[in-house]
Amino acid sequence: MSRLPLPIQNLIDEFSRLPGIGPKTAERLVFYLLKNSQEQLNQFSERIKILRAQITICQNCQNYSLKSPCEICSDPSRQKDIICIVSRPVDVVAIEKTGEYKGLYHILGGAINPIEGISPENLKIKQLENRLNSSNGQIKEIIIATNSDMEGETTALYLAKLFKPLNINITRLGRGLPVGADVEYADEVTLAYALKGRRQM
Repeated sequence: MSRLPLPIQNLIDEFSRLPGIGPKTAERLVFYLLKNSQEQLNQFSERIKILRAQITICQNCQNYSLKSPCEICSDPSRQKDIICIVSRPVDVVAIEKTGEYKGLYHILGGAINPIEGISPENLKIKQLENRLNSSNGQIKEIIIATNSDMEGETTALYLAKLFKPLNINITRLGRGLPVGADVEYADEVTLAYALKGRRQM
């Protein structure tokens, strides 16, 4: 069996370290890149270099941005009295795509997961505490928008308990049946949340 040239194998190994990329996908990506011109590869390489050089972390919300404070935190049209807490920057992207939310964000950088050794101290909770304490009562509502899995629920409960003494309205994203779903195929937990979250029509 012929071995791959070392530069190809090294790049396959690097791609394999990315989340959701297995060895076969990594191999396909590398061979795709080999079909590109040197100019295209240089451009690809330059964009990776620029990514780390130009992107910073917002001092307020902990999101990736070109500047700090970020575009959302410095936007005067955003509601400054509401903060949506999410686990990752991609969650901000998803919520922003709805066009429904006009408040601010705070990114935790993950969720509490004792099995993987992620405790509250490993998340950006202290920064959120400092932000709330220095807001002089300006923040009226916190929306906890962590995932509805075990880690997300644990994180949500921890945050709700932590911030309850601050006298801020703490809410959780509504959960239930997704649009277009059939009731008969929904699992019991989803249906239970849908029933609890029912609203007036």
